Order: sequence, then C-alpha cells, then structure tokens
Amino acid sequence: MTALADLIRVLDGAYPPALAEPWDSVGLVCGDPAEELTRVLFAVDATAAVVEEAIDWRAQALVVHHPLLLRGVDTVAASTPKGALVHRLIRSGCALFTAHTNADSAAPGVSDALAAALGLTVTGPLDAKPESAVDSWVIQVPRTHTDAVLAALFAAGAGRQVNHCDCAVRVPATAQFRPMTEGSPGQETLGELQYAEEERVEVAAPSSARSAVLAALRAAHPGEDPVYHIGERAQLPSSLGLGRVGTLPEPESLRAFTDRVARALPSTAWGVRAAGDPDRAVYTVAVCGGAGDSYLSRATALGVDAYVTSDLRHHPVDEHLRKGGPALVDAAHWATEFPWCAQAEAVVRTALPGLETRVSTLRTDPWTVRATG
Repeated sequence: MTALADLIRVLDGAYPPALAEPWDSVGLVCGDPAEELTRVLFAVDATAAVVEEAIDWRAQALVVHHPLLLRGVDTVAASTPKGALVHRLIRSGCALFTAHTNADSAAPGVSDALAAALGLTVTGPLDAKPESAVDSWVIQVPRTHTDAVLAALFAAGAGRQVNHCDCAVRVPATAQFRPMTEGSPGQETLGELQYAEEERVEVAAPSSARSAVLAALRAAHPGEDPVYHIGERAQLPSSLGLGRVGTLPEPESLRAFTDRVARALPSTAWGVRAAGDPDRAVYTVAVCGGAGDSYLSRATALGVDAYVTSDLRHHPVDEHLRKGGPALVDAAHWATEFPWCAQAEAVVRTALPGLETRVSTLRTDPWTVRATG
C-alpha cells in the first residue's frame, strides 16, 4: 500500500522544506499521512476548478506550487473562498500539498523545468544559495580513548558526508606537557617535561550540531579540559538557488528567441513580450520561473544576453535597459511555472510507480481576455 506519507517523503526529498524562504508556507495543508494513496494530481494553483478536477478524478492528493494559505489566517470557515476549498478537499478525502520556494531553489526545480522547456543547457543558479555551514573539528585524544571519543562524536552528528558516515582522519601524535601541580601518584613529576602517545582526530559536522558535538566530546574525553579547535568552512555557492543560467544550442536574435519562448510555453492571454533590440544576439540566458524582477541586477552582473521571467513592470524595465542590462522576455507567471508540474509528476512516478498521476491542463492564469483590436 502507498500512503500519503510516502508521497510527502518523496516530495520533501526532491524539494527539501529547508530550502523554502522564511516567509513561505510549504508542505501538507490538509490530509492524513496514514491514508492510502492511488491517484495524485499536479497543478500550479489550487483554484476551485482544479480542486473540482481532482475530486472528479477521485484523486487522494493534489500537489500544487502556489500555497493556498500563504499568509497567516485565523479562519478556514467554509463561508470564505479558501476555507470552502479546504472543506471541499477534506470532505472528499483529497489531501493538499504545496512545494513553493523550496521547489524554486531545489536542483532540479522550477527554473530547471523552465530552462529545459526553452532548450537551454543549464550552467548554474541565477542566485545561488550557499552550502550549509560545516565545522571542522581537530581534537587531541589519548590513543587508548580514540575509538570511544569518535563513537560519541558520530552519535552527536559528526562524520557524515554524502553517502558515508563515521568519517574521520586519525593522525598519530606525541603530546608534551609540563605539570605545574601535583598529579596522580606515579604518573606525573612536578616540573618535568612529560610526553604522551595521542592521536589527532579530525571530523566534520554541521554547525547546527556544534553544541551537541562539544557536549559529546567533553563526556567521552578522559581529560578534564580536552584540547580541540573548531574551524568553520567558508560558505561557498552551491548548485541550489533561485533561477538558472544556461546557453542556447547556438545564438539567435531576440526576435527569434522570443518566438522560441512563446512556442515552448502554454499560451495565455498575457502572451510573451520582449524588451530590447529585436536583432540583438542571444546565446546566454537567465531564467526565473514566476516573478523575477528582484533579480534584474543579478542578471546584469552575470552578463547574460537575455533574462526570461514574469510580472515585469514598466519603470524597473525601463531603468534596467537604460543601464545597459540584458534583453528581457516577460511571460505569464503561471506559464513560466507550469513546466514544473511535469517535473514533479516524473519525480513521484519514478519513486512510487504504483501511483496513477496526472498533470492538470487547466489554465489557472488569472488573465482571461486579450484584445486584438
């Protein structure tokens, strides 16, 4: 039996909740993790029409990108628009799960799906997240106690690297010291230089585990005042982050590239528009699914030829072009994020092949009419 908990595990693995922005709301909105699951529907938005599609299809889970309940609420009464949808889902036995900015920053994520739809070869994030902070511990341990100290450090969260655990470096060492007070009888001679066989132990651990590792060290080390040093690794850019940068198979004009974007994305009343010289050559491209005007300066700094995103406004675009920034291609918000639905479906279908999955083809873009006159 496949349960809702299995779906949550797979989605959290692909789109870790820790990647979500602090203001975001992601994860399970409603539903019992213990309930059996046979059908899952994917969509960008949990609109009334999408909820009805999920229920009519007898799906037990609806996975969406945009949170239904993003900001704090004090009621989900059925008399409110969003509360009515929550009640409808619960009564029909359909869970609601959201992967928002955690899906934006994951690798692969929302912008990877957009880049793939445009035929780009991705080279990295537009705005990279730093790697998780890591401590490097260097500890002096009597050789007779090295195994015990390491076991304690590993239990506290040290020594884990990708697909390995209990990782450490052990280097034989000779410690020297001159006792200044009387020690144990027969072990130390006051004032005389002493030597002891030790090992220098090096382990890595998340900075978040620093207190636990230190407590474990003090509990397991035979010395009253263990000798240790903690160095923190510099936070380097990772492959995670918002947006993506990539290259086209070969350069093409902005006019041709804009047509490429229009062909790649589902049509909407908003359409696809570009700002810049129509004949400008485009080869390197930055993309950001959803609203991406906050990364205009970042796209400029990276020196790309064009930047594809949505929800661009008049004045920021005008100022951007005056400063010599890359050409801009503006598409509908929903359209730039729709390719992610197929990506998320593929993740679930691969991990849970017993499930029946489907991507909703309903256009949840709020714009419905485009004048042609």
